[in-house]
Amino acid sequence: MQLHQLAYFVAVADTRHFTRAAERMRVAQPSLSQQVRALERDVGAELFHRIRGNLSLTEAGETLLPFARRMLAEAESAYQAVRELDELGRGRVRLGATPSLCTGLLPAMLAGFRTAYPGIELTVHESGSRDLQTELSEGALDLAIIVDSRLRDESRLSTLPLLIEELVVISAMDRPAPVRRARVRISDLRDRPLVMFRRGYDLRDATVNACRAEGFEPSFAIEGGEMDAVLEFVRAGMGIAVVPSTVVRDRFRVTRFAEPGLSRVVRLAYRQDVEPSRAARALRDAITRHLANAAALPRGTQSLVRP
Repeated sequence: MQLHQLAYFVAVADTRHFTRAAERMRVAQPSLSQQVRALERDVGAELFHRIRGNLSLTEAGETLLPFARRMLAEAESAYQAVRELDELGRGRVRLGATPSLCTGLLPAMLAGFRTAYPGIELTVHESGSRDLQTELSEGALDLAIIVDSRLRDESRLSTLPLLIEELVVISAMDRPAPVRRARVRISDLRDRPLVMFRRGYDLRDATVNACRAEGFEPSFAIEGGEMDAVLEFVRAGMGIAVVPSTVVRDRFRVTRFAEPGLSRVVRLAYRQDVEPSRAARALRDAITRHLANAAALPRGTQSLVRP
């Protein structure tokens, strides 16, 4: 009894026709018929009633059919498992992330993943959360790490909350702190020159909306930058900025917001209608393990998932 014989048998059982079964299996009809006959000799019983114009399963065929389906399914699972093991040595994963996450959270995590899986080709694409959603739903990405401030409903995507990321105010080390108190209030940003991100940036929306909720429009010292540019403008003393605590380095003065503060939820997004590759699952597990380890997170973040 061989697997290809079982596959031919199942095809005939499904189509109730030797010619259509041969077309389905992409083999010549005489060859398929010969293999089914050989299978019948192996099991010692006829599997089909062959009546002109009417093909049906015998009692032996009815008995064998569920076993044959299971054996073929198990064989496919075995092949897939072996292919996936090899895939971890040479696979590819396309990861999307917002620029602030690429600057703050991802480098250490991706370095560890690269060490564990040196053969996997890893591509990182930076963009805003909404653009990343679109690319993920269209199949251009395997995974995306996004923030929840600008998400839209997308039936094909699922998201897993990873952590709550605190937003803080940064200023140049050689400039006075934004306030004399230990913590700054949103209202303290009134008439303070802000270094502001470009339009469409998640952090721009978070800052502007918080100010408007307090009844004022923020004033900008300069706007239009990406994360790296905003950090450099602040370091040069051009103004203050609201950024995630995870991007802050020792070169900045950091002032936290008074309670309840400002924060955002970081999420891992993926297609729910597509089975991820073994390499993509390995990266997904690495991301959740890394961010779930609260001791490894920078100050000001709170994990939402558990390994």
